[in-house]
Amino acid sequence: MSHAVVTDKPASTLRGASLPPWTPWATAAGSLAVAVAIGLVAGLDSRVQWGLIAGLVFLLATYGIAARVEGRRQAKDRIATAFVWVAFLLAVVPLASLIWATVQRGVTVLDGYFLTHSMGVVADSEPGGGIYHAILGSLEQVGLATVIGAPIGILTAIYLVEYGRGGLAKAVTFFVDVMTGIPSIVAGLFILSLMLMFDMQPFGFAGSLALAILMMPVIVRSTEEMLKLVPNELREASLALGVPKWRTILKVVVPTSIGGIITGVMLSVARIAGETAPVLLLVFGNPFINANPFEGAQASLPLYIYQQYSQSAGSQAAYDRAWAASLTLIAFVMILNLVARGIARWKAPKTGR
Repeated sequence: MSHAVVTDKPASTLRGASLPPWTPWATAAGSLAVAVAIGLVAGLDSRVQWGLIAGLVFLLATYGIAARVEGRRQAKDRIATAFVWVAFLLAVVPLASLIWATVQRGVTVLDGYFLTHSMGVVADSEPGGGIYHAILGSLEQVGLATVIGAPIGILTAIYLVEYGRGGLAKAVTFFVDVMTGIPSIVAGLFILSLMLMFDMQPFGFAGSLALAILMMPVIVRSTEEMLKLVPNELREASLALGVPKWRTILKVVVPTSIGGIITGVMLSVARIAGETAPVLLLVFGNPFINANPFEGAQASLPLYIYQQYSQSAGSQAAYDRAWAASLTLIAFVMILNLVARGIARWKAPKTGR
């Protein structure tokens, strides 16, 4: 007859000591308190300095506490995670501060009248006026640039991924890389030289041509990466069924990556929506409403912001209009990105059984 042996010895475990889940939050709060104390004692008035001190104290405290309780190996993992969070905050805080300052200062004159009227006969130093002419000009110029640049960029990316071989493909890739880094003023000077050759006056479409040059390399690079993510098995399956290559690209490859392609196009639109230098050279600005981008000077939001802020030294009205136009431009880019995400999700390939 067998008997069970009962002991009071605890079960063995391979897990070592670990910090409680609330440790990072407590460390962050303590680091912030230490940073505030150091800032007050040292007489530091800048909150940015306080934040940098808090981040440094947080990293050191995280490593010290984790090394003492969990060991150096786990401490290295925790400090890597802490470093990622500190870097994230360093990137987000200035962005949030910029948006908050723009909203706080831009809402002072942002209303229906401001959005539906132009400057007209209102001087830059006088109150009143609006940005309707600038909104109209930006929509037309960016829209025409997208109509020109998006097809060229997408077709170039399709060529590089699906057909590109040999010296021509290498040359195209090289020039796309070069165009990605050129300053916007260079594109404006290129179009300006053509205008001078043909004795042309400033007009909106000239700005669209310069903006199209700036957006094409962005579209090529983003579309190229999206097309490379399409599995080759999909192409091979389509070709094995006897489908021509051009139809495989049109019906299989592009629909599979359409979400990323649209996102890349919208990113390029956001890239050119705030460009000022080409517009200043080629469009020249106009306080009146000009709905024809092919004739006469035309306004745009970035140029309007520049002109109003340059006149704001002795005018609070121009200063307020500049911030309100900046808020409108941010909202315009944000709406574009939201629309792009919606279209990308709508056009994304359906998954399931």
